[in-house]
Amino acid sequence: MKLQSFTVLLAITAANATKINPLHIKRQATASSSVSTATSATVAASSVSSSSGTSATSSSTTGISTGTATAVGAPASATWGTSYPPLSQISSGMPSEVTQAVTTTYTAGASPTYYSGADPLPTPFVFNAADWPAQDKLPDTSSSEVQEWMEELDGWDIPDLSPTVDGTCVSDPANVANASARGWWTCGGYTRDTDITVCPGKPMTWGTSFDDGPAFYTTKLLHFLNEQNIKATFFDVGSRCIENPNVLIDEYMSGHEIAVHTWSHPHLTTLTTEQIVAELGWTRKAIKTILGVTPTTMRPPYGDIDDRVRAISLAMGMVPIIWTRTPSGVSFDTFDWEIPGGVVTSEASFSQFEGILGNASTLEDGFIVLEHDLYEQTVDMAIGYTLPAALNHNPPFTLEPIGQCNGIPYTNMYVESNLNTSFPIANGTSDGGIDTDGDGTGDAKSKNSTSSASTSSNGGFTQHTSLSIFAMPLLATLAALVVAL
Repeated sequence: MKLQSFTVLLAITAANATKINPLHIKRQATASSSVSTATSATVAASSVSSSSGTSATSSSTTGISTGTATAVGAPASATWGTSYPPLSQISSGMPSEVTQAVTTTYTAGASPTYYSGADPLPTPFVFNAADWPAQDKLPDTSSSEVQEWMEELDGWDIPDLSPTVDGTCVSDPANVANASARGWWTCGGYTRDTDITVCPGKPMTWGTSFDDGPAFYTTKLLHFLNEQNIKATFFDVGSRCIENPNVLIDEYMSGHEIAVHTWSHPHLTTLTTEQIVAELGWTRKAIKTILGVTPTTMRPPYGDIDDRVRAISLAMGMVPIIWTRTPSGVSFDTFDWEIPGGVVTSEASFSQFEGILGNASTLEDGFIVLEHDLYEQTVDMAIGYTLPAALNHNPPFTLEPIGQCNGIPYTNMYVESNLNTSFPIANGTSDGGIDTDGDGTGDAKSKNSTSSASTSSNGGFTQHTSLSIFAMPLLATLAALVVAL
């Protein structure tokens, strides 16, 4: 067995603990209750020229240009247009708004200019149901793709932890009692050295991110972010990526970081190892197929992660990112996702966010907040209230994508342009690549896939904070040991 398995287990043994027990609801499941089968929603928009200098055509759709996919939360009527409602009117019963076009439509072969070494966009995505698992459902683990992706775990000691009951604390007292030992974030806020949870050494900095898209109203958010020159990290769901590929492309080409957020948005600790691999693998494949790049970061839905989920994610080349919790147990979750379900009011959610800003201003490190772009309500909260509140704060907060606020260059956010020779560790194919397609060949290869890991630095993947230490120097040592073998 490779020494990497032993070394990584050492890396995830020492836990930093905080105490909090938030309630969670099934966000993707809630959205699916209003599923309608539809082709791409066409919206009227004028052409927007590309700020990156690549060729652009007139924007006409937020979704798939060919084929048919199941659309989540399709808009029904026009009310607010490009503005946002008064805070009191952002609610579960608010009328649906008109969607906006993507900021720019890019042609195949266009390349982002904001980081070096980027591959050009591949051939435009064409949806074919036979090529993908059913949307918003656990993928079949007997597929040839999943069997190939399972080989990426070879040489890693995946902790033998039984799945949790439902990913929450109330239903699972036995695992709650063992939460510290298993590093279960959901019940106790336990983190490991390999988790990114803050923006180290950057007080008054907000590591800005949005989960669960790309969705219909993501385009409205993108327009606002572009106008304000704000970059963010988007944790994208595989089922949404194949539904809204042009929105995913717009996120990426506009300079935002793209990360994996599973295929169907389950509590990962409830799944078998094969199911976790399938959830991560299919999402990684969807992003690679549409963008031509393979993310090196992920976020577990609901923050539901333990040492087994961590080890699987790292073995597949993805670093876990969660949102901030203070040592006293304050979670930097806006609970905006509870507004569409009528669980909390917009006023209560914004009050929660104001409390986050108050706590954040006392921290030595920057912070990461949980927000979402799946629903119109969550987008309106972001562009109308939470983002302006941070920008207008005295003193103002600095908003950065999470990779940037951790000193990770754009190049290292994707396997293909990665300059960090210590991570990800090529661990699936004989030709030194990562098998994103699941066909047995390494189609995603780092720029340093053939160089010696023993001569590498940490490549920007270093986090040192009071909450969590992202120990890439340890993984650099690990990689050197593997090469020595």
